[in-house]
Amino acid sequence: MAYSWRSNRWDSSDHFVLGGQQMTRKETTDFLSNLLIKDRFSGIGKYWAREVVLDYGTIHPKRVDFLQYIPRGAICVGEIENGTFVCYEIKSCKEDFYSGNGLNFFAEENYIVTTVECYKSLLDDMRSGKFAEHLYKMNEGRAVCPDFLLAVPDMIPERFNSDKAVMQEMDNPTPLDKMASPRLAVVRINHGKSFRTRSTTELLFCMVRSGR
Repeated sequence: MAYSWRSNRWDSSDHFVLGGQQMTRKETTDFLSNLLIKDRFSGIGKYWAREVVLDYGTIHPKRVDFLQYIPRGAICVGEIENGTFVCYEIKSCKEDFYSGNGLNFFAEENYIVTTVECYKSLLDDMRSGKFAEHLYKMNEGRAVCPDFLLAVPDMIPERFNSDKAVMQEMDNPTPLDKMASPRLAVVRINHGKSFRTRSTTELLFCMVRSGR
């Protein structure tokens, strides 16, 4: 299935079409958003919403790009009420990461969805502590440690580790317009679930209210 950035859709070849033009930040964001929908939200039994706003009507509303709910089951009340929320924030580049927008993480699982090139550009900041300090500031003094979902060619393993193909991709990231069958690969930073700071009722209500 191929994606056309002009029409924001996938077609039958599973290849991203750019027409030889360099993507802007918005186009990269659109690509990553649609890849996330295709990779994580396709199929039955997926419950998600985009541009979900919390603390609506206050002077400090918070918006998360995508919010997903994964119930333990769909038969009894206990299964439905005791599920897992997942936050996804889309970041097209390092400048987008430090723009002061988004990066709201309050779920059990939290991800930054970005490119390999952007991930590489943040590595020095992760080592120096600048990355964690910025997340701490954006989340009102809460320590958060999201994992990453990186757009990669389908030959890359699901877990982004020390595999030879992964190291080659890190050295020479594949341009988005050259990827055949792009998908998302996980980079684990947190190595475990976070503590959710909002109730199930509140988050489900906010998902419904988003209307997306």
